Amino acid sequence: MKKRIITSALAVTLALSAASCGKKDESSANSVKIAYLPITHSLAVLEEAEELEKQSGLKVELVKYGSWNELLDALNSNRVDGASVLIELAMKSKQEGIGIKAVALGHHDGNVIVVSNDIGTAADLKGKTFAIPHRQSSHNILLNDALATAGLTIDDVKVTELAPTEMPSALASGQIDGYCVAEPFGAMGVSLGVGKVLFTSEELWENSLCCGLVLTDKFIDERTADAKSFVESYKKAGNSLDKAKAKETAKKYFSQSDEVLDISLQWISYNDLDITEEEYNTLAEKVKEYGLSDNPPTYSEFVKNDF
Repeated sequence: MKKRIITSALAVTLALSAASCGKKDESSANSVKIAYLPITHSLAVLEEAEELEKQSGLKVELVKYGSWNELLDALNSNRVDGASVLIELAMKSKQEGIGIKAVALGHHDGNVIVVSNDIGTAADLKGKTFAIPHRQSSHNILLNDALATAGLTIDDVKVTELAPTEMPSALASGQIDGYCVAEPFGAMGVSLGVGKVLFTSEELWENSLCCGLVLTDKFIDERTADAKSFVESYKKAGNSLDKAKAKETAKKYFSQSDEVLDISLQWISYNDLDITEEEYNTLAEKVKEYGLSDNPPTYSEFVKNDF
């Protein structure tokens, strides 16, 4: 089924931050270089960066990027050792022969379908314009799932790719009628009063997968002990992120109000970040069903749970 994706020039850059920092091709022997975008979905790796060096002497060198395309280019070219990234983007890279493995989830839940205040049900989205950040995303899948509740398909709406920071203002101006994107941008729309939550991700797709922690094969193969230490510490950091600590970490890295963070963090959790085969297979089926990929990598090809 042909998808009508209206690509906006706003998708060229995700104005979350300045351009990427750090251009070295190799990490130092006692550090691991991890790419991220400043979104609440990356909080586990940001929290880990605060603690890992104290515990093991292994330093997490965070590299902030301004767009998924920028981040993916760094990951695919081994300019970083790993990334907190949309798992569908990483799956696509793996399918195309890039040497990467998914080693943990980024979070649980944490996505919402935000719509203008005059939309009451999913059926009201017919003929409307809806924004997602990237076709290869759980936000695209969640939109499809939301439409399915009303017997609609993606062909019944106009889908546009927008930079996440532009989505709340685009909704306010009437440029779009709804959006789904990484947090805290859904919460921003709600906080501003320009939109409301039509669905949370768990209402549409229980145990949905979105962002994941991915490491390069090069890092795993050449520095296996460090990779193991890093992943173990990452999962511990996630388990430590209750709402209060998650907010504390977010305030160190993001310029967001208390209200936006409080709204956003009620939708997300970071405990138990193992990628199970059942959950991954559900994701792979949705990826195929909604046309993101005809041949996503299998669990055994893509996910690494042991070192």
